[in-house]
Amino acid sequence: MTKPAFIFDMDGTIVDNMAFHTDSWLAFFARRGKTYDADAFFRETAGAQGREILRERLGADIPDDEIAVLAQEKDVLYREIYGPHRSAIQGFEAFVTAARTQGVRLAVATSAPPANIVFTLDELDLRRHFDAVVGAADVARGKPHPDVFLKAAEKLGVPPADCIVFEDAPMGVEAARRAGMRAVVITTTLPAEAFREFDNVVRIVEHYEELNVGDLLGTP
Repeated sequence: MTKPAFIFDMDGTIVDNMAFHTDSWLAFFARRGKTYDADAFFRETAGAQGREILRERLGADIPDDEIAVLAQEKDVLYREIYGPHRSAIQGFEAFVTAARTQGVRLAVATSAPPANIVFTLDELDLRRHFDAVVGAADVARGKPHPDVFLKAAEKLGVPPADCIVFEDAPMGVEAARRAGMRAVVITTTLPAEAFREFDNVVRIVEHYEELNVGDLLGTP
């Protein structure tokens, strides 16, 4: 049997940062006189690209160049807020190291823009673990569309059915389902109950120390 590839969402799945993303979005919109409930905002936006969130909340007809400026403002806020807390989720590096020793291909598939990918993967020295990295600059649509996961599978040269996605948000799990991929949920941001409806979820854990590569591969 072909060994699967592992495809990791980044925010909330490699680093436990989604609360900081929400805080930065709320601060960004507060500057414009808009207030949102933090839990509802997360559930409605997690996995979407920044430009999609901006157009949904501020107007679909905003020009691309203005969207780019607004997105940069929000991302600067995010990096300022999260920077002092930045670290990989418990057990992550040991888990991906074990996966590589068993010949598993690894990718990141994220809705993050290039600067935030550098901020996380490069500044934490994590990019070296991955065979491919796909972000917002590589696909036109964010989750729950499957584009980012399908692009990652294509780059890895692995059929979607042989890929396992690691996610923390329902929109990401739905994107994996639409891509024909199984999913492992990391409950950094929502409880396990939020994912019970998905038939493609094979495991739900708090962190990577609860996972065994061999179990996911169906091997001893």
